[in-house]
Amino acid sequence: MIPMTETVLVTGATGFVGSAVVRALLARGRRVRVLARAGSDRRNLDGLDIEIATGDLTDAASLARAVAGCGALFHAAADYRLWVPDPAAMRRTNVDGTRDLLRAAAAAGVERIVYTSSVATLALDPMGRPVDETAQATLADMVGPYKQSKFLAEEEVRRLVREEGVPAVIVSPSTPVGPGDVRPTPTGRMIVEAASGRMPAFVDTGLNIVHVEDVAEGHLLAYDKGVVGERYILGGDDMTLAAILAAIANIVGRRPPTVKLPRTLLMPVAALAEGWARLSGREPFVTRDGLKMAAKHMYFVSDRAKRELGYRARPAEDALKDAVAYFRDRGLVA
Repeated sequence: MIPMTETVLVTGATGFVGSAVVRALLARGRRVRVLARAGSDRRNLDGLDIEIATGDLTDAASLARAVAGCGALFHAAADYRLWVPDPAAMRRTNVDGTRDLLRAAAAAGVERIVYTSSVATLALDPMGRPVDETAQATLADMVGPYKQSKFLAEEEVRRLVREEGVPAVIVSPSTPVGPGDVRPTPTGRMIVEAASGRMPAFVDTGLNIVHVEDVAEGHLLAYDKGVVGERYILGGDDMTLAAILAAIANIVGRRPPTVKLPRTLLMPVAALAEGWARLSGREPFVTRDGLKMAAKHMYFVSDRAKRELGYRARPAEDALKDAVAYFRDRGLVA
């Protein structure tokens, strides 16, 4: 358990998962400091009783200042985009920044670290069956800069645990949805489009949907009960994309899409979208890497987290309802 008198540092607190972790810590009465970039969107921190340390994962000196005096660290910050004009910049943030932060935390005497990885670092079953933490992947299995950077970051965390004694536990959320998706994330954008009736078709893929608040609770359970150096999947329910879109349609009172498109037809569209993104600076809605990832059903089981941490997740439909309600409140869904 985190001592009530100790300050907890949370990175990524302006984002989706990180802000949920902050709220979960505050609900337990913990003192929270967050690392936030200068000029970052801080709407997820509005009204919260927290301390803000201005800094950046690419600024090692700011990381040392942020962890000073902290007894615990939840590292949830990451550059999460399925398309980037400069993959090297994403790697500097997700890999080098993670290494620098964890080293700074260990040097400052932080007693325990929870690192937020992703199920994206796991190998998928070719038949679409759910996999667990033992599904070892290689860098060659990783599609796109984001998955590659998260894979390398997790490898770096394991190395720091093994060689430098950094006290880190790894958690791997599946596909979180729910309130606080300010940006929104690629999954949140899909929910907005579907709830607004702008997704008339779908591809044959599947995701593991989990409520972001259950993911946050899983982080705290990992801090309390997780084994240093081990990984825990924080997931929910496996759903085909067709089932996800049908559930969203039911929530908003629309007819679900019935047209299934082959991925090959969308590849030229994705290429054009990426080309326009390079000119406009806006992230494309569909990407070639995203379509490649959709070639498999991304299904996972959280049995280990349930057994060892006491982790539980509510039904995926509840998570989707809360996500739609959040986007409605923000005026993104009519």
